[in-house]
Amino acid sequence: MRKSLLALALLTLSPLLFAQQSFNNAAIIKLVKAGLSDDLVISTINSQAGTYDTSADGIIALKTAGVSDKVVAAIVARAAAPSTSTPAPLLTANPTGLPAGIDEVGVYMKDKSGTWAAILPEIVNFKTGGVIKNIASAGIVKGDLNGHIAGPKAKVSATFPVTVAVYVPEGVAISEYQLLRLHVNVDSREFRSVTGGVMHVSGGATRDAIEFQADKIAPRVFQITLQSSIGKGEYGLLPPGANNTSNLGSSGKIFSVSVVE
Repeated sequence: MRKSLLALALLTLSPLLFAQQSFNNAAIIKLVKAGLSDDLVISTINSQAGTYDTSADGIIALKTAGVSDKVVAAIVARAAAPSTSTPAPLLTANPTGLPAGIDEVGVYMKDKSGTWAAILPEIVNFKTGGVIKNIASAGIVKGDLNGHIAGPKAKVSATFPVTVAVYVPEGVAISEYQLLRLHVNVDSREFRSVTGGVMHVSGGATRDAIEFQADKIAPRVFQITLQSSIGKGEYGLLPPGANNTSNLGSSGKIFSVSVVE
């Protein structure tokens, strides 16, 4: 009776006694040599995580140490059982399908580590000038658009190649954006374009527009890469809407970057 009570106490306390011990073949041999019954040893094997050697040499070593076939069978079964630990969640760029770091409409730049960081827009002030007639566009009249940005340099700087991503609003095409070369003055940057964001136009009014290739990398997200062939300097990406006005003194936003080399 006393032996049975001792065995029951050990069975109850064994998870606590060995919680900090990593169970393996050597630990089981210690339990067997301590005189614990097969049932108690098997209960401990089943209740504790462990790493067991169930190779031929490992099993022979257990038998040589006096471990019964019943206990060896429990060790083999435990080693073959799948892990009950919770699997780590799969990492995805973003549950919406967007690249990690891109979560709202705007312009982003990729840093050297491959992380996307948002470019905060700057205020651009517009004024309109004369008009030009474009024969290639069926004689549609467009007005000159002159943009003025405070400060001689963008707050964001980069080196070639410069990779940016544009998350466009619903219903807006990437071709409606204008990539512009900005001209530096003492305390400002300026550019000259046309209203409506018309590209491929010959004439002085579009001299600051730069053609670019945009690759779609996610729904409504397009990647643009600036290569060293365009030369270092100040550049801006003008979204549509900001330049569709003929009002003097109007303002909008532009995403600018200073390419230092």
